[in-house]
Amino acid sequence: ATSRLLVNYQEPYRSQILDYLFKPNFGASLHILKVEIGGDGQSTDGTEPSHMHYENDENYFRGYEWWLMKEAKKRNPQIKLIGLPWTFPAWIGKGENWPYDYPDVTAYYIVSWILGAKQYHDLNIDYIGIWNERAFNSKYIKLLRYTLDKHGLQQVRIIASDRLWEPISFVLLLDSELHGVIDVIGAHYPGTKTVQNALLTKKKLWSSEDYSTFNDEVGAGCWARILNQNYVNGNMTSTIAWNLVASYYEELPFGRCGLMTAQEPWSGHYKVEAPIWITAHTTQFTQPGWSYLQVDGHLEGGGSFVALTDGLGNLTIIIETMTHNHSQCIRPPLPHFSVTPQRATFYLKGSFYMVETLQVWHSRLGFESGNSSLFQQLHPLKVWKGSFSLDLNVDEVYTLTTLKTGQKCGCPEPPPPQPFPSNYKDDFNIRNPPFSEAPNFADQTGVFEYFINASDPGDHVFTLRQVVVHRPITWASDADQTISVIGNFQWVNMTVTCDIYIEKQRDGGVFIAGRVDNGGIYVRRTQGVFFWVFADGTYRVTGDLAGEEILMKGLSGVRDNAWHTLTLNIQGTSASGLLNGYPLWENVTISKPSNGWAAIGTRSFEFAQFDNFHVEA
Repeated sequence: ATSRLLVNYQEPYRSQILDYLFKPNFGASLHILKVEIGGDGQSTDGTEPSHMHYENDENYFRGYEWWLMKEAKKRNPQIKLIGLPWTFPAWIGKGENWPYDYPDVTAYYIVSWILGAKQYHDLNIDYIGIWNERAFNSKYIKLLRYTLDKHGLQQVRIIASDRLWEPISFVLLLDSELHGVIDVIGAHYPGTKTVQNALLTKKKLWSSEDYSTFNDEVGAGCWARILNQNYVNGNMTSTIAWNLVASYYEELPFGRCGLMTAQEPWSGHYKVEAPIWITAHTTQFTQPGWSYLQVDGHLEGGGSFVALTDGLGNLTIIIETMTHNHSQCIRPPLPHFSVTPQRATFYLKGSFYMVETLQVWHSRLGFESGNSSLFQQLHPLKVWKGSFSLDLNVDEVYTLTTLKTGQKCGCPEPPPPQPFPSNYKDDFNIRNPPFSEAPNFADQTGVFEYFINASDPGDHVFTLRQVVVHRPITWASDADQTISVIGNFQWVNMTVTCDIYIEKQRDGGVFIAGRVDNGGIYVRRTQGVFFWVFADGTYRVTGDLAGEEILMKGLSGVRDNAWHTLTLNIQGTSASGLLNGYPLWENVTISKPSNGWAAIGTRSFEFAQFDNFHVEA
């Protein structure tokens, strides 16, 4: 759920960001895009909608992943696409929080997503995963392969298990049928190391999720080190960064852990961070299908190098000399090592003996000076009788290559940063929205979608509706309530107004909220000021999403299947609430939290509608 805010950037800024990520020989020139197969559940920084909320429901236009894959393919038709589920809609488990009890149902659901990608978006999915960082099930994986083949999807490869090297590697060595259907072993945050069993399987080994580090210079150092050392130490021929672009509210978990930052669609501001240019050192001078040369890539003075070829005479060498303290990733812990300035001599043999010059691209991460030099082209290097020497300093990256295609492209400077608008309105009146979700709302439990009320007399034809009515098969600890947050986390004083419509009779309920202090994987412990109304005609004011800290309660006269207007006013240490423009409660004392987002949501997984949202802060 990390590209949430990217979709509503205005042009030309949105296309510029996408160019930096995907356009060949421009910026990061990415080779692979891995997307979440939305399952209506919390997956770290929010929920992503499923293509099948309910058993009899199919819609291949929800969320933003279809759009993102198409934008990537538009720029680089060769980019590889991977899909992986974190969560699943409730009906997959028929009431159990487990996707493998009915493996045929799960396989049908996943294959439907792959078929929908092709049918509705002309996207060919190259790889499919099992269940992110959770248990795998051998019977399910075999059934998935069978279902793929049955639908003519022989070219879709299976990657497993997006967790650790074990037990998947051990099981592959024991189960020859499973060995026959899994193409890639993908491990997460392997710390550049693999295990003997993984090597014994003779499968491709990938670091299928890595990085996850704040995107400053240290994050760039982390990325430079693991891009090389995942192969040098661990034989991994692919490294995939979580996440692509930090396009989610920065105060959510793992803020700014993307290759670049684009979290201000309202201003158009974005930042091409150092990891983009570190990526270019590898991606602009290699392609999927190139092979790593099997050399020992450890440098004597510390650091590493890799060498790759297309088998047609081209050669690319990438060198990194990252020091320990300047290249620590978020996980796993990094054992101490030392790197010193050194002169390295390389010998080109065999067919590479004929190479006379190499193009040189260089980055130096400046920690002491504070100014880095990123992805600069230097004078070509002369190769003398198959050898050359290079003086290497610490915290540097070099690419030496026979290719002359590298480019450091730049767009005009984006607009300066601005806080979220302090006066923000959305009436959701849009007949053919480009996306299924309203801009800037970041769903943290449940899914809030544009809805057309065909039966409404006119005031509330176009609304926002919460549509997840059963708790999904979860990956994180989703709340028992649904919630979508919006705005500026630094907001202190605010007035939130919204028209609400409870659809669930008897025990239905909805809320509006301010100073909301949490989300993502921590959504269950969210605090704030929550103003609830219920279908039984009562109201409550609570200091938490769970509704346990009751600050005020009473009768409101609100009923289900009717529109009402709620207003929540928070000033300093005091809050008050209005119903349909008339005071309902006041002078409720607020001690914590001191600031946070605005939010809307429901008492449980239930249908409810919202309209004419307005916040003034």
